[in-house]
Amino acid sequence: MKQIESSLYQIYKEMLSNYLESKNEHTLYSAQQFSKEMIEQDMSPEDMISLHLSVFREIIQYVPDDVEDSFDVLLEVMVGYGLAHREHQSLRDRQRELESELNVAAQMQQSLLPSDPPSNENGVELGLISVPAGKMSGDYYHYMTDDHGRLGVAVADVIGKGVPAALCMSMIKYAIDSLPEQRLQPGPLLENVNRVVEQNIDNHMFITMVYGFYDPDVHQFHYAGAGHEPGFFYRAKTDTFEDLKTKGLVLGLSKKTSYNEYVAEVELNDMIVLLSDGVTECRYGNDFIERDQITALIRKYSHLTAQEIVENVYRDLERLQSFQLRDDFTLLILRRNM
Repeated sequence: MKQIESSLYQIYKEMLSNYLESKNEHTLYSAQQFSKEMIEQDMSPEDMISLHLSVFREIIQYVPDDVEDSFDVLLEVMVGYGLAHREHQSLRDRQRELESELNVAAQMQQSLLPSDPPSNENGVELGLISVPAGKMSGDYYHYMTDDHGRLGVAVADVIGKGVPAALCMSMIKYAIDSLPEQRLQPGPLLENVNRVVEQNIDNHMFITMVYGFYDPDVHQFHYAGAGHEPGFFYRAKTDTFEDLKTKGLVLGLSKKTSYNEYVAEVELNDMIVLLSDGVTECRYGNDFIERDQITALIRKYSHLTAQEIVENVYRDLERLQSFQLRDDFTLLILRRNM
């Protein structure tokens, strides 16, 4: 046991003596304040038991053997407790430190995502919702408008969570932002992003992605996919949904990979729906939601704005899962309204 300071010994002796004589509740309050002194002196629980026993022996001239022996048991219990308590405190401090670091990482991750919605001047409206299942997300989304009014959009899913996923997201953003002359060419853009990813991530990680742009001059949506969850193309004239072709090797597996580019003619009120697998892999009970259930929800809210559609679809699917997301959820809808 550590050496107890004489001043601390005297304070405790006076406090214990006063209480045994008067049973004054104010003395108990003083005992609570004494615990602060224990913390400042870095006293362990077993140190406190040892102090109490020493003072007790001095105050009470005769201590029965059974009482004396009982302190041996209590002391051994508190030795074990003290060790466990210090370990618990250390783990809790480390947990708080990690929590703080994750909060910073989550804030940095959020800063990688676009914050201002694009204007509606190019004849399309954009609806977007992205909700992480935990503190940090493995989903990435992107949108931007060039000088010609063409709107580029992307959704990516990093196979992994936490800080590694955030670092992968930063690579995707860097790869897109560093290639302004090709950013609205889906095939070449994915090829460049793939090279960056392949050179910089571990073999056990990879990324799926779909990227496309809408050209308001010819009302076409050009897109390419890298193994990402297929989205939907809604044709307003026939009130039907078609799957978007997003086949292609996932990012990061092979340096030399090419990606096919597809074109869809977009008519008034048609919708492009991009999503992450957190949408299609929603569970209710032991079953996964069917894709036609998702399209039914989109059709149900199709009279609303694009942003209201994604928000209502999310709320319905969240309710279906008892408000417990099992995976990151990202849903993006682009609708031609002019």
